[in-house]
Amino acid sequence: MDASTASALERTTLRKVYLRVVPFCFVLYILCYVDRINVSFAALTMNRDLGLSAYVYGLAAGAFFWGYCLLEVPSNIILEKVGARLWIARIMISWGLLSAATALVTGPTSFFIVRVLIGVAEAGLFPGLLLYFHRWFPQHHRGRVVGWFLTGLPLATAIGAPVSTAFLQMDGIWGLHGWQWMFVGEGLPTALVGVSVLFLLTERPSEARWLAPDQRAWLDEALRRETHAIDLVRSHSILSAMVNPRVLILTVIFAGIGMAGVGTVLFLPQILKAIGVSNTQAGLLTSVPYVFGTIAIVVCGHLSDRVTDRYWTLVITCGLATIGMILAAMLHDSLWVLAAFAVATIGFYGMKSPFWPLPSTFLTGSALAAGLALINSLGNFAGYLGPIAVGWAKDATGSFEAGLYALAAAAFVSTLTALGCALWMPRGAESVVRLVPVRR
Repeated sequence: MDASTASALERTTLRKVYLRVVPFCFVLYILCYVDRINVSFAALTMNRDLGLSAYVYGLAAGAFFWGYCLLEVPSNIILEKVGARLWIARIMISWGLLSAATALVTGPTSFFIVRVLIGVAEAGLFPGLLLYFHRWFPQHHRGRVVGWFLTGLPLATAIGAPVSTAFLQMDGIWGLHGWQWMFVGEGLPTALVGVSVLFLLTERPSEARWLAPDQRAWLDEALRRETHAIDLVRSHSILSAMVNPRVLILTVIFAGIGMAGVGTVLFLPQILKAIGVSNTQAGLLTSVPYVFGTIAIVVCGHLSDRVTDRYWTLVITCGLATIGMILAAMLHDSLWVLAAFAVATIGFYGMKSPFWPLPSTFLTGSALAAGLALINSLGNFAGYLGPIAVGWAKDATGSFEAGLYALAAAAFVSTLTALGCALWMPRGAESVVRLVPVRR
């Protein structure tokens, strides 16, 4: 097969894979994140109904990460063993039902318990989907794939904000509070889509009847050679992956950004309401920064694939997150805070596209499953600390300013760590390379 024919085969194969795999996973992740952050909109009225202070709300809302972080690694290893189709369906059905069950909480204790259980149910979805992408896309495509997939994250906020606040307007219908309607209306569809995963998700390229035989052969061989090249450098076990210095360094980067990002998303509606806007306006305005985040994810994904060194893209985006959070703290009592959060959101979400392909440059198989899950688990545990810090500072000072400065400090730690990686992390054979097409 000459080079032009092989290149055409690569383009046609991956075009089919993009169109078949990414949109469906995109929908799954939108539902995931809507169900995760809708509690921030419920808080506009639920906190009063349940008697939750800002600190107790932050503690209970963040309790999601207790179960999530504890079971993230085991869940992803199970997914690697039993298959993505079965395990992702189980995850979505169980967390969708539990999210809907949040409508039944009656106070701080029951709210806390349900949030922990939702975290247990959802554990493994995000790293599981990342692992699934690694089974379908060569390394030099993963930045843009992750980028397009992760547009579901800010878009979930942009879409979920007006939808969630619209549910709040149903207050009193059939004797239910608006926030109860919101949890039911957004949780049950997730469970139903989870059932569809059993029928629509193709496990591996070798099982893809929607690919031609030569396309399946090319993709299987390209991924096999890529895995073999990484294993030649060093083959990791699950345990060695979890204590690998590179994994731990990447965890620090993700943890700082996770703390700042989650603290922002769970309190942004309340920060806007404190300025004087209505519940509906808070929902609509909350979506504004995430439009910028959506664009940043796509742009940074394509950019990191083209420049082949993802670390410098990581430095710039983490730096923007830090600058944006500092400006947000300075402008917290002004509507200009939206502009600051837009800058921060470009950083929060722009860093994810170059970040998540990095573990697959030195890990494969079960070790990759464990590494991805560990990074996401510990990073999300740091995310749990974000709303606690903001809530405690708000109760102690009556202002969001101190909490936002704490989030800026967390993002700054990520920036410094990313800069250290860009300057000193070894690249060599593990940098992003384009595979030579298979000759047939």
